[in-house]
Amino acid sequence: MKMPETNPNRARDHLANERTFLAWVRTGIATIIFGFAIGRFSIALREFLRLQGSDSNTYGVTAWLGVISIAGGVLLILAGLARYRKTRVQLDTGSFEPAGFVIDIVSYLLGLFGVALAGYLVYIELFRK
Repeated sequence: MKMPETNPNRARDHLANERTFLAWVRTGIATIIFGFAIGRFSIALREFLRLQGSDSNTYGVTAWLGVISIAGGVLLILAGLARYRKTRVQLDTGSFEPAGFVIDIVSYLLGLFGVALAGYLVYIELFRK
């Protein structure tokens, strides 16, 4: 009777997949917390100005950037979960393919978000005095 072929690296591969998923989750959580901090700071600053008798001269952009960051963090976690499940199946069937599109889109979106934040800070510094 022939013994079925087993992958001696199967456990190691699956544990690496789980660690990668947890990295996606940590990054998503950090992005969510960052977004919450941005939004909360905007609200606190507006209230502080109101208590001092000043009008808040903001358009609420910071709060929206916080919401976008929170939504992005949730999407990162969901993308990580999808990648984890896909990789798990690929490892079990011996047909593993490295990530391509997901990594590209996450990189481009985070880069675009960083540029938007930087542009907003420049706008505030140069034009809102």
